[in-house]
Amino acid sequence: MTQHQILDSLTHRALRVRTDSGAALGDAVMACLLMPAEFRQAQAHFPILFRRDLESGTLSAVALFGFANGENLFLEAGHWDATYKPLAQAVQPFLIGRSSDGSRPPQVHVDMGSPRLVHEGDEGVALFDEAGQPSPWLDSIAQRLGDLDAAFQASADFFAALERHALLEPFTLDVPLVDGTRNSLVGFHIIDEERLRALDAAALDDLHRAGHLMPLFMAVASIAQFNELVARKNRRVADG
Repeated sequence: MTQHQILDSLTHRALRVRTDSGAALGDAVMACLLMPAEFRQAQAHFPILFRRDLESGTLSAVALFGFANGENLFLEAGHWDATYKPLAQAVQPFLIGRSSDGSRPPQVHVDMGSPRLVHEGDEGVALFDEAGQPSPWLDSIAQRLGDLDAAFQASADFFAALERHALLEPFTLDVPLVDGTRNSLVGFHIIDEERLRALDAAALDDLHRAGHLMPLFMAVASIAQFNELVARKNRRVADG
């Protein structure tokens, strides 16, 4: 259960955070939220998929790590086996908090229920120094949180453009594995390449001027990563 608190140097002076990767630390997830601003870095490692919230109808993008709930094929012997970790995963257990009326600036919150937090001892990285000043590591997290928040605010225009130009198509995948079993992936969308190629000059100019063409192409390119993801799955199956 999440227990969000505003981070401050008095209440949380002694807190430390584990920065390694592992299932017990909250990294055993099939996918995580991904911002369009990250598509260039992410496409070199993860398939980028889209999903629609069934209640609100809003779109979001995710980086895919596995084929089943709780499966992250990028967790290897306690480390993250990719040169990029999506911001939504990298900033844990921190998040941006906003006042309900938006009258106050965003603040850094910490999830006190996170298994990454170390309340006693010297394990992990310190958040504050002895004088109560933020550590360099916490400063870097604050920068990443700011990047994530800015990218989230900007993402609405990108998803609106996908809707406006009808650029998404439903996606399903049936994955045969080396042990004879199969994994099925359903409920996601990908960029409709045929529709994208058929856009007229005015539509392409609209997307280009808004800066949406690059993340679109990166999302298309990322689909090639399914081959490597299936290979990771088969290696995991073969190793038992």
